[in-house]
Amino acid sequence: MRWRALCFVASLLCPLLAAGTLAGEDWPQFRGPTQQGWAESADLPTTWSETQNITWKTAIPGLGWSSPVILDRQIWMTTATDDGKSLRAICVDQDSGKITHDVEVFAETELEPKNAFNSYASPTPVLEHGRVYVTFGTYGSACLDAKTANIIWKNDTLRLDHKEGPGSSPILWKNYFFLHCDGMDVQYLAALDKETGRLAYRVDRSYPLNTLRPDIRKAYSTPTIATIDGKEQLISLGSRCVYGYDPIDGKELWHCDVPGFSNTPRPVFADGMVFVSTGFSNAELWAIKPHGEDPDAVAPVVWKWIRGAPLKPSVLVVDGMVFFTSDSGIGRCLDEKSGEQLWQARIIANCSASPIYANGLIYFFDEHGKCAVIRPEKTLDEVAENELDGRILASPAVSGNALFIRTDTALYRIEKK
Repeated sequence: MRWRALCFVASLLCPLLAAGTLAGEDWPQFRGPTQQGWAESADLPTTWSETQNITWKTAIPGLGWSSPVILDRQIWMTTATDDGKSLRAICVDQDSGKITHDVEVFAETELEPKNAFNSYASPTPVLEHGRVYVTFGTYGSACLDAKTANIIWKNDTLRLDHKEGPGSSPILWKNYFFLHCDGMDVQYLAALDKETGRLAYRVDRSYPLNTLRPDIRKAYSTPTIATIDGKEQLISLGSRCVYGYDPIDGKELWHCDVPGFSNTPRPVFADGMVFVSTGFSNAELWAIKPHGEDPDAVAPVVWKWIRGAPLKPSVLVVDGMVFFTSDSGIGRCLDEKSGEQLWQARIIANCSASPIYANGLIYFFDEHGKCAVIRPEKTLDEVAENELDGRILASPAVSGNALFIRTDTALYRIEKK
């Protein structure tokens, strides 16, 4: 591992270990233990199909775009059955592929409208040893016992109008369970006590969103924890603005206005910069230089990329380069420091899942079940293309040398034979 990458991972590892993660075997949250889709030591296959390198394939009932998360040989996801009225948590045994728990967490008699592209179970769970934390957005959040699947607590008080359905995934940090509540009606960061589910504090967005039309006040991004100027911060992307908060009490440390809304990709922090996709209407990729504590000062923008920025997939930063695809599958590689484009090419078709980096390779997934494997180089170097039955909208997970892919109908364990 190069020294730059080692320093980056080390800066993130301490708070994640506190949440009970073990890099390499576990993938306890959206985009894994590094928060940015890295599984560098995993020796994943480069080729697979329905008949090649599949250890097991398990049908998953209902519909959900939440990504699989893994801890202690358990794989957890959420799903919605009965047209979304039964919101459920599902556990699959990592070794056998058998469903060991399938429990209803919330039962709804009336559902809010959602985008036809979305599901009622899109937010990804987050795990720590012995516990599973799930959220279904406005319908509620809950904590389950990982062994028994018994519900420890529920909180259904954080109601909001998503308009398009729930999307933001939660994270854990120390004793807090963090949620983005960015709807048309309310916009704030919520910190729940992870032991009780009670609201510990909330921070309203400081950007004057009430001056905007309600449909452009909403966002669906997932927060990121990073160490900046020697202090842990929560990086939070909402409509029209990205914020740095002190996770202890929610104090705003810095902010930077961005032009878009309905922001979905998770921010990435690498080499002292935050990389954010600005959202719908103005889809751009920005590199921002955050700072320690000066809420009245705007964090400076280092560069902006204004063509083909992702609306749904997150980006990867590897060896001084930024890799991403547009939602239509056009791949790009930018220089991390300058934002200069190094290459551009069609990689896959329409894309929602975030890519991963493993064993010196990048894996991109599209909505038609395909995966393109490339090398992270300054010129395009394609290695392989693979395809599964079904649609891929959930981001993949990695444990050991196995790749876990959720389609609209099944969960796959893929590894070299």
